[in-house]
Amino acid sequence: MTTRDLDKAALRGEPSYVWRAGQERRLHMFLSAAEDHLKGRVLENGCGVGIYLQHLIPHAASVFGLEYDPERARVAHSHAPNLINGASEQLPFSAGSFEVILSHEVLEHVRDDRRSVEEMVRVLKPGGVIVLFVPNLGYPYETHGIYWHERYHFGNIPLVHYLPSRWRRHLTPHVRAYSRFDLEQLFRKLPVNILERKIIFGAYDNVIYRFPIMGRILRDVLRWMEKTPLKIFGLSHFWVIEKN
Repeated sequence: MTTRDLDKAALRGEPSYVWRAGQERRLHMFLSAAEDHLKGRVLENGCGVGIYLQHLIPHAASVFGLEYDPERARVAHSHAPNLINGASEQLPFSAGSFEVILSHEVLEHVRDDRRSVEEMVRVLKPGGVIVLFVPNLGYPYETHGIYWHERYHFGNIPLVHYLPSRWRRHLTPHVRAYSRFDLEQLFRKLPVNILERKIIFGAYDNVIYRFPIMGRILRDVLRWMEKTPLKIFGLSHFWVIEKN
């Protein structure tokens, strides 16, 4: 990666560029949560280069994408005509515009996550749902890299999430990870109900590609752990939030 690429990875994260088992699983989780709303308008809030948009379009009546980064927005626009370059903290839509909103590993990168949540609730119709994926603070690795001696280091860094919050914020000023309490506070006093919440592990497609048998065993074990108290070490929160 160039210095410019690293800076963008730090500030915006790295979107999905390829479609594999991990993305397919999350798509089906979204479709299952949103199945009663797909005849209305769907928004992917923070769509990156548009890989999820491509796979959402066949399942929904009308799909819109919003992306903050202009270069990624241009790429996404080649996959979806209803693409807008804008910020999550000020969604360029009127109140009640959408039946369902997908926010996939985006909220941790925005400047003001509470404001972004308020905006998603505002543009959602009553009875509509937000399907939310965000990093879990219990996961043993910080997947977005860290800053050390004022230099960004890309990659998976172990045990950062378990440091005291002041130290953690110093190492990761560019990104957040959330506990269940953190998410509850984000939606506190908003007109919503939490319909579903779980913690999921990753698909580990890269491991499976290099070590097929061991990788699949690892994935199966981690999927089993999602049904046990050990789920607290999972990669991401998955929440479904309904507007009253």
